Amino acid sequence: MNLRELVSALNDFASPALAESWDNVGLLVEPSPPHTVNTLFLTNDLTEEVMEEAVQKKADLVLSYHPPIFTPLKRVTWKTWKERLVVRALENRIGIYSPHTAYDAIPHGVNNWLTKGLGACTSVPLHPSTAPSSPAEGTHRVEFCADAEHLDAVLSKIKDIPEISCLTTLPARVEGEEQTRVSLNCSQKALLEVVALLSQNSLLHHKTEILLLQKPLLPHTGMGRLCTLSEPVSLSGVIERIKGHLQLPHVRVALGAGRTLESPVKKAALCAGSGSSVLKGTEADLYLTGEMSHHDVLDAVANGISVILCEHSNTERGFLSELRDALAIHLQNKINIVVSEKDRDPLQVA
Repeated sequence: MNLRELVSALNDFASPALAESWDNVGLLVEPSPPHTVNTLFLTNDLTEEVMEEAVQKKADLVLSYHPPIFTPLKRVTWKTWKERLVVRALENRIGIYSPHTAYDAIPHGVNNWLTKGLGACTSVPLHPSTAPSSPAEGTHRVEFCADAEHLDAVLSKIKDIPEISCLTTLPARVEGEEQTRVSLNCSQKALLEVVALLSQNSLLHHKTEILLLQKPLLPHTGMGRLCTLSEPVSLSGVIERIKGHLQLPHVRVALGAGRTLESPVKKAALCAGSGSSVLKGTEADLYLTGEMSHHDVLDAVANGISVILCEHSNTERGFLSELRDALAIHLQNKINIVVSEKDRDPLQVA
């Protein structure tokens, strides 16, 4: 499968536009074209050990959930391990693609997989995603009516304002008079200039309507999940379920104020990876994530919310097996898909 065709298919599986604005997703390393991909190699973290495994397994593209290139590289040498990853990739004609938070957001992604550890439940995103593309441009729509005497002068001045789009005019009849209805889309910044311009003419100003344009929310898509269990389960029961789902011998637990291991859990808020910012302020019996800061744990506990921490990538890595099967269907079994055996969380309980 041609690399560009594969990248297009991967982008269809999870649009990079769903990723957080701070993230670095998509194709990060591209061998010189043409580049054919016969083997796609899946990993949660691309370490040097994992890269060596990818080379040995003759991978043509590595899909690394976490982007190995995040902060900009000023040089590509043999000095640092992340630079060496790029060198090794290019020397062996291996591309690198990272989806990261795009996979967090999608309905068939990492957070959805993590909810399965709770047992039977329903879930909704904590922070729903909006449609990445929409027919409407700008943040606001402004509509007003003008008579022939003022129309040309007003339109001339409006066209000089930057960040104006979708400017249209239609005949209109207002209070028995023939006028023109003007509609335009604009940015927040341009809105101030448009309103200032229309305010100079009281007749225009009083006939002006301003609408806030909002992109539609995508169903079941977004960051984090708020899960409602079908039946309440004791905290100790949830702990065992999570350990089984993530195949972990141990997790870290903080009991919420007034709670015990036998306290019932009905609502659980979760976020794969580092969940502090996503979970903060959510009302629930339990927070489930990989890692949280000490003070965020204290805040949750003080509010009577218990916390289960599993270490960052332990809440993500198990998704790779499910991803392999989903991508095999999505890509119509056109390529070989391999999951890393060397990929593991760097923290272990000693």
